[in-house]
Formats: sequence, C-alpha cells, structure tokens
Amino acid sequence: MSLDEFLEEWNNPSPYVHVQTSGSTGTPKPMLVEKQRMLNSARITCDFLGLQEDDTALLCMSLDYIAGKMMVVRALERHLKLITVEPSGHPLDNDLCQIDFAAMVPMQVYNALQVPAECERLKQIRHLIIGGGAIDDALSAALKPFPHHVWSTYGMTETLSHIALRKLNGPDASDYYTPFPSVKVSLSDEDCLVIDASEVSAERLVTNDIAELREGRFRILGRKDNVICSGGIKIQIEEVERLLRPHLPQPFLITKRPDAKFGEVVVLLSEGPVDEARAVCECILPKYYQPKAYLHVDKIPLTETGKPARKQAETLAK
Repeated sequence: MSLDEFLEEWNNPSPYVHVQTSGSTGTPKPMLVEKQRMLNSARITCDFLGLQEDDTALLCMSLDYIAGKMMVVRALERHLKLITVEPSGHPLDNDLCQIDFAAMVPMQVYNALQVPAECERLKQIRHLIIGGGAIDDALSAALKPFPHHVWSTYGMTETLSHIALRKLNGPDASDYYTPFPSVKVSLSDEDCLVIDASEVSAERLVTNDIAELREGRFRILGRKDNVICSGGIKIQIEEVERLLRPHLPQPFLITKRPDAKFGEVVVLLSEGPVDEARAVCECILPKYYQPKAYLHVDKIPLTETGKPARKQAETLAK
C-alpha cells in the first residue's frame, strides 16, 4: 500500500481502516479497526515521548501493517513533519534532515549499525522505537551508548501498535516494560499477560505472552504456544534461543516435533553446518534443552515483518 492509498482510506467516510496481523503464529488475518482508536493510540504515544508539532518523523516501514499505518496517524494527530523513504533493510542510506522520531524493526537497526554513516544518522534520532521482533543481547549492548532515547516496544495489531515501552539505553534501561498511563496489565491463571487498554481496544485482551509483573511493569518470558513439553519438562523456545544467540553466528531457529517417547522434542533449524550447531548446543545448553534433531535449511522461515514464522518452522521440522 502506498501513502496516497492509505490517506485516501483514512479520509473516506468510513470510521474504520483495514489492517492485517503480522502472521508470526500463523496466516495473517484481516481486521477492521476504528480510526478514533488509532488516533487515541497516536496521542498516547506522542504524549509519552513528548513529541511536539513540527517535530520530524521518519516513515520507513510498510504501510501494509499497523506499525507503518500508525506512524502516519501519529504524524496526522500531532502535526509532525513526515519524511518517507522506501521500506528496506537500509532506511538511513541517504542524507536525511534531523529526525526527531522513528520506528524501525531490529533488522533495520542492525543493518544501520554496520555502516558508519548510517550508524551516525541512527545515533542522532531523538526518539527511536524498535518493534516487530526480538532485540537480542548483542543489539541491545550496541545501543546502550546512544546519546538519545532508544526504546523497545510491546504491542500487537489488536492494540494498534504498542501499549508499553522499555528503555534500552541510559540510566533507565530495563528488561521491564512500562505501560502507558491509560493501560492496566495483569496475569491470567496461566501467567499470560492480560491487557486492559480501553482507549485502543474495546475488549480485554488475554495474550499468549508469558509474563512477570513487578510494580506495575512487566517482563516477557516467551509465548505460551512456544513451550515445548518434552518428557514432562516445559521448555520455553525463546529461552533456548537466548542462550544460543551469542554462540551461533549463522541464523537459526528453535522449534519442535512430535515424539512417541517424549511427547515433543526440541529441533534446531540452522542455515549453518549442523555439526557446529550440535557442538555449541552440547557445550552451552542444559541437557534437557539440547535438541534431539538438527536440520540445515537454506533460509530460516520469517514473516514479512521479519519475525520467526513458528508454524512454518514446525512444518519443516516434522
């Protein structure tokens, strides 16, 4: 979708906008969301970050998804100067004016860090929010010295982008997300995050994200549907990936397959040599985390927004 197409839809008489989910846990689903709730979300974010009229905002994400659409809506709501570049892995590869606010996915940030000129432009962004995928320890460490505000976002299509942020740099850096003032969070009986955000969602949302609460803030441990039940032990996929990430240079993904003896077993998909992956796993992981199978793939399955395509990975592992 082009910017003109989105603005045409935004300005039509309908009170709704069409969006689709990211598809990280299955097939992307179409949704209708209220324009007024999108404006509410935009206002909440702009207020939290202290964005003012005529601040510059960079649109470098696809308008097919809520993250891109919401950058436009924030610009409309707060009268920001919107600068647009073609969505790509290197959105900062040309000279831009000073950017006050930008939203990127981790891949875009990682790529910018590899190119000195792009890295310098990235450092000058006054408020950089990063979402749409996990921020690993190495990326987080690279962002810590940045002079301006760098945030990790928590949200989903159903919450019209993020409902909480956590600082990645400065004295307030934390593993815990701070919900916006109008958002209340709690835990379900299964320790999954529950979101009450009436300004952006008419319904109380029970997520599949296993979380830990601390003084009104929360930390995400992993997704409920990313638990592998193997021989009576519950293994969180994200935790295994976190332990391996500093030691496996090639792209990889942890998934599972059914097993007659254990119920389910851990499987590792890797774009690199499986013998190397096996050696790392046997050295780094507790025995009950170690994969029972190692499979080489030409390309780790990802969604269009760069998230792990978990269902596709399970299919490859069978």
